[in-house]
Amino acid sequence: MRKVQKSNPIPLYYQLKEILMELIDNEELKPGDAIPTERELCEIHGISRMTARKAIVDLATEGVVYREQGRGTFVAEPKIKQQLSQLKSFTEQMSEKGLNTFTNIVSFVIKDATKKICNHLELGDNKAVFEIRRLRYVEDEPIAFETVWLPFHMCPELTRDTLEGESLYKILREKFGYNFDFAKQSIEPIAINEYESKLLKIDQKSLALLFRRTTYLDDGRAIEYTKTINRSDKYKYEVVLKS
Repeated sequence: MRKVQKSNPIPLYYQLKEILMELIDNEELKPGDAIPTERELCEIHGISRMTARKAIVDLATEGVVYREQGRGTFVAEPKIKQQLSQLKSFTEQMSEKGLNTFTNIVSFVIKDATKKICNHLELGDNKAVFEIRRLRYVEDEPIAFETVWLPFHMCPELTRDTLEGESLYKILREKFGYNFDFAKQSIEPIAINEYESKLLKIDQKSLALLFRRTTYLDDGRAIEYTKTINRSDKYKYEVVLKS
């Protein structure tokens, strides 16, 4: 392990963080391995306990390491990467990566849409929507909390039992004959609230990624508006740019 340079203008904690990242990137420290303790890092680098702790906290915030009370700090598994260049369902994306998924339907109701949802779905006078809240799991770990709004008049036969254990996109394609064309999606960082933290099993005010997406059919109609809170410690996104 190379040592921090106290003559370097870059803060010591940031240098230490980069040194630990190099060890992980070079697979000198692999997923599940314990990283040196704060005390060991202090002795190796001649730094304060606060400096060592700040470097580790930053790595934990980014999801590179995780801490276990009474045991230490360990290298985390690589984050699940999802490309944003294709319009696919969560189930399809994870299946392609060979990952097991499970979805728990938290709520399934029919209600009048708010003005905002009406605008996204271009509902006009047909204000009734399905509002479906789902907790998405990958390899038995909660990854995302999703709320979906669908125009009721476009899929009135949809039921909770029909959706249970199935991909929504698959149902919309095969049962209702809809063909998806494109989606508009925005991404922004948020701090999750108490309810979301309990569902996702992470600390309250942890950082997450909020996705908002409106999906359109090949005839130009909007079929879905979705708000999804993704754990940033487990998930990352890749955008493909072409010239």
